[in-house]
Amino acid sequence: MARGPSFSMKKKMLVVLVGIFAVGFAVLSARLFKLQVLDGQFYARRAAKQQLATVRISANRGSILDRNGKPLAQSATVWDVTVSPSYIKTDAERNKTADALSQILDIDRQTLYNKINQRISYVVVAKRIEKPTQELIANYIKENNIGYIGLVEDSKRYYPYGDFASQVLGFTGTDDQGLAGVEAQYNSVMKGTSGRLVTAKNAHGTDMPYNYSDYVPPKDGNNVVLTLDEVVQHEMENNLRQAVADNNVTNRVAAIAMNVNTGEILGMATEPGFDPNDPYTIADPAAQKILAGLSGDALKQATANDRQAQWRNKAITVPYEPGSVFKTITAAAAIDAGVVKATDMFNDPGSITVSGTTFHDWKAGGSGSVTFLQGFEQSINVVFIQVGQRLGVANFYKYISNFGLTAKTGIDLPGEALSITIPEKRYGPVELASASFGQSNKFTPIEMIAAIAASANGGKLVQPHIVKEITDANGKVIKTFNTAVKRQVISAESSKEMARILQLEVTEGSGKNAYVAGYRIGGKTGTAQKLDSADSTARIASFCGVAPCDDPQVAVLLLMDEPHNTTSNYGGVIAAPVVGDIFSEILPYLGVQPKYTPEEQAKVEVQAPNAVGRKVSEISPQIVAAGLKVQVVGNGDTVTSQVPAVGDSMPKSGSVVLYTGNAQPAGTSTVPNLIGQSPEQVNAAMAAAHLNVNFVGVAQDTAGVTACEQSQAVGVQVPPGTVVTVKFRDTGVKDDDVPSQ
Repeated sequence: MARGPSFSMKKKMLVVLVGIFAVGFAVLSARLFKLQVLDGQFYARRAAKQQLATVRISANRGSILDRNGKPLAQSATVWDVTVSPSYIKTDAERNKTADALSQILDIDRQTLYNKINQRISYVVVAKRIEKPTQELIANYIKENNIGYIGLVEDSKRYYPYGDFASQVLGFTGTDDQGLAGVEAQYNSVMKGTSGRLVTAKNAHGTDMPYNYSDYVPPKDGNNVVLTLDEVVQHEMENNLRQAVADNNVTNRVAAIAMNVNTGEILGMATEPGFDPNDPYTIADPAAQKILAGLSGDALKQATANDRQAQWRNKAITVPYEPGSVFKTITAAAAIDAGVVKATDMFNDPGSITVSGTTFHDWKAGGSGSVTFLQGFEQSINVVFIQVGQRLGVANFYKYISNFGLTAKTGIDLPGEALSITIPEKRYGPVELASASFGQSNKFTPIEMIAAIAASANGGKLVQPHIVKEITDANGKVIKTFNTAVKRQVISAESSKEMARILQLEVTEGSGKNAYVAGYRIGGKTGTAQKLDSADSTARIASFCGVAPCDDPQVAVLLLMDEPHNTTSNYGGVIAAPVVGDIFSEILPYLGVQPKYTPEEQAKVEVQAPNAVGRKVSEISPQIVAAGLKVQVVGNGDTVTSQVPAVGDSMPKSGSVVLYTGNAQPAGTSTVPNLIGQSPEQVNAAMAAAHLNVNFVGVAQDTAGVTACEQSQAVGVQVPPGTVVTVKFRDTGVKDDDVPSQ
């Protein structure tokens, strides 16, 4: 028989086996050490990635509010609808799900079925559904005890007023990132911190049902409270839209309303605008018509250009030649430097030649001997060229720099442009001459309104700003933006004199169409030729007003880029009345009290008293004492009805018709056509028609002053005594800044 291994052989084999085991153990230990210690973090991350699925939950973006807390932009919670196809057990269940979801979500059933008929962990079948639809989905999940349908929170940006302050507010992209305006400027403040939904995966690599998940809520962003006032902004935009239509403005209208003492922007608008809820749609009807006739690359390029144009905030991004509005700055500088007084005499022959270049006035032949005040009121270029010469280059440049016109204002909005000005070292006699009356240099509207505010507010250049404060999601104030005074530009005495001169410009000069009874409005008109335009007739008509001039509070600047009014394109004719309308609407709202002169008091509106049910003998003397006339119709003792109605506004010296007994208006009056008539002619026509008339605007019986609007349409039949409001405008105003020759 064969002998088995000897003891020594067994011992050797055992040693070998132990050695092999020891080596293997050492290798395995080393490998485990590498996997668990050296590479532990790497494999832990891989394991988590394989075992967990993370879905990002967007934070609610902070709101944008007006100064009174009205929401102008806000985010609302919306939901994405997801399905885990691998957890749908049967085809019948899959079909039932497709039927239900396609009906609730109003989407194509076959498309939805194709999405959920896959072996994938989950699929998004609908994005950003709103609350009513979300509730239907949630109820379906609950009623059918379904774990494979999920609702994942997201947020969506809303602009409740639509096309409102659109260039100021801006808009966001699909990822909730601010792309323009305040949305872009304060994106980091409003965006918040995203949350997440973490779900577990099973051994097959597919998500566990939604009850196997962890939810980390997002942290909402902070709110931005603007200095903007929703009421002021709406009044501005309404007037700007009307101005575009009335004057056929082809390159947009822009306006700013600013608190002259704090720099707070109360309103800022460019029209036509756009709806930030749908920013990529061209909103301008004129642009839409042009695009309708294009195709291919031409259409793509034109659409891109039109989008940029409607998004552009013209009030801060487009420098322009201000024309005669700039004479406010030259005047303020010269008065403060002591080189001119309002009573100084100048000769205006209609033109002046400076170093071989001839500059003209708008008035052929000139105005002869005039005071500086008259030169300002009549916007005489020759006078301001002489004033510029008195200042000299060094002084002139020092003042325009101190007025902030050679640097950005630093307003807290993206895209502010730098003014385009002649460097000081390049100023010669001709450059000084043209710059002194508002040509050759270009400034942004925000620079101009800040400078003109400084000329009237006591001489202080304040920092314009659009944001008032930052609050958290609970409304707690985190940061406040206070008034910042950059520098004292002119003395308080010089500023007081400028406020007086600006008011006289409106009561006596080319700014008379901005007049509003009782509100002491001052300002300066301007009509500048666009020297860089191929169209020699292209103009910018503008007006900058300040009110009230005895205690300046608010400035409003408006410019029309390329108006095509068939009557006149002068700023004093078409821009000044729009600013006057804006002031008439916002000053009472802002709490500015009217102060009437005796002449204004005689014309001020009163409310028709309540005479119904009163004895004629008792009420008639009270009506007369209020400055009104009385006409009694009927033989009764007691008033049964009246025209105008109780509380209706009517002019002093107007007539109140009282009906007594069974008397009723026997007939009606026909509203006459008053457009184009002088105040005297309007008075006569309305008296003949037995109607009351309320005069608004420039109602002086001087050449050029005519009715331009009436509140009742021509030919309408109304009761006798009805009040018709008639607006007057002086179409003879001229302020054109004629280029040099």
